[in-house]
Amino acid sequence: MKKLLAIVTGVVFVGLVACGPSAADQKKMEDALKAAADSAANALLQQASSAATDTAATTTAPADTTKK
Repeated sequence: MKKLLAIVTGVVFVGLVACGPSAADQKKMEDALKAAADSAANALLQQASSAATDTAATTTAPADTTKK
């Protein structure tokens, strides 16, 4: 019985490994992840650039440090 269980477990394991994504599917996933990362990086750079421009364009009032 133990031998049968070991054989069935081995067959199931091999079957699960064999059903993984193909090389073409992996390439598509990698390309999609790279495009998403590039998009996010570009958005952060644009946001940082506009924040720096906004900060340089505005002036801040001095803080009120008098005690009341």
